[in-house]
Amino acid sequence: MREDGRMSTPLTERRVALVTGVSRRGGIGFAIASRLAALGFDLALTHYAPHDEGLPWGGDDVAAVVAGIEAQLLPGRRVVDLSADLADPDAPARVVAFARERLGHVDALVANHARSGGDGPLLASTAAMLDGHWAVNARSALLLAKEVAAQHDGRPGGRIVFLTSGQQLGPMPDEVCYAAAKAALAGITPTIAHELAPRGITVNCVNPGPVDSDSYVDAALRERLKDSFPFGRWGEPDDPARLIAFLVGDDGRWITGQVINTEGGFIR
Repeated sequence: MREDGRMSTPLTERRVALVTGVSRRGGIGFAIASRLAALGFDLALTHYAPHDEGLPWGGDDVAAVVAGIEAQLLPGRRVVDLSADLADPDAPARVVAFARERLGHVDALVANHARSGGDGPLLASTAAMLDGHWAVNARSALLLAKEVAAQHDGRPGGRIVFLTSGQQLGPMPDEVCYAAAKAALAGITPTIAHELAPRGITVNCVNPGPVDSDSYVDAALRERLKDSFPFGRWGEPDDPARLIAFLVGDDGRWITGQVINTEGGFIR
């Protein structure tokens, strides 16, 4: 282990991971990329600053985000990044092609990106709202998985990790469009895992639970839910990142088709 507690044992072979939604230094995507950098991956990152800039918490300095990951790479490893609006149905193919052109074969995909905002209860939902969340939160993740699987040649280390939001554990009031799209990823995971196992790819879905990132959590929400965590604290971005790094690394080779909750015992 390194002094900061991160894993220092490198991978047995050089591998490339594509991590989407790495746009904030205080976010889950940054924590995931940091963990994979410590494992010895070369990294392709995507971000889409206009999304954050249109929300109450605003955007981060994307150049600083990428530089922060680059500083954590093992010697000789590389990081490349691309701005991608994953609402565009052609974007997943472009993203994977970019990663392959710059870094070679893509071994692992972590579909961390998500669309927030533009949501509501069922009675306020419209076709446009539902379609907007489906396009980013479900369709793009499936198309990214398709592109990664299509180019995978069966070598060890094939990994796909989706992120969901625990909607199967309890209600998510006023987030019908988001929850519906994320539920699709959790629901389809066993089927895709079965299909891709002969290609040497594991497929899992992670629910990170409530995470105190630097975006949607404000003081009022933090106070309202503080007694719902038996460990006395909210989840931190590095908490789900630890699990995802395990699944993507060599130790996760025999886990597939699972929806795994990492919520610290969150009480609903």
